[in-house]
Amino acid sequence: MSKLLYSATMSLDGFIAGPGGSMAWLREHLGPNPTVDDLVPQVGALLVGNRSFRGDDAYKGEPGREGKAFGGGWEGPQVVLTHRPPAGPVPGVTFATDLRAAIDTAKAAAGGGYVNVIGADVARQCLEAGELDEVLVCVAPVLLGDGVRLFDHPGGTAVRLERLAVTQAPHAVNLWFRVAR
Repeated sequence: MSKLLYSATMSLDGFIAGPGGSMAWLREHLGPNPTVDDLVPQVGALLVGNRSFRGDDAYKGEPGREGKAFGGGWEGPQVVLTHRPPAGPVPGVTFATDLRAAIDTAKAAAGGGYVNVIGADVARQCLEAGELDEVLVCVAPVLLGDGVRLFDHPGGTAVRLERLAVTQAPHAVNLWFRVAR
């Protein structure tokens, strides 16, 4: 059975994208990360939020890496949750307008591998629906001060997490958790 894993690189002050959704900050914090390298082959499908799908790319301007998951280190089916699917098809991408349909489609496409959730809002929705299983945060040594938070739910209740692993990489400290149920 496929698990939903929310993974992201985050600044020490809790942002996964800078002001205006900019991902330019991330470029200098990417590099060898054995935890991520071990994860990538276990990912069977991506469940991507609309803002992430249409947004900025940390690999902008890098041929062969721009617009590709994990900077080109992964290829496979992607499911994008959006209220505004494009008029025409996008190769390798399925669009869903309903969370349940998006999750079901991504899990079926993952073939028992992880469904890697990309995007703060879609991750929050998965969590609220009781569908998010794990969270992997690669904490980069930078303070952004503003941007898109890893998890933002004003007035929300605390979500209990159980630590699975803490590892270090040259550009990040990795924190891997299971969502406690």
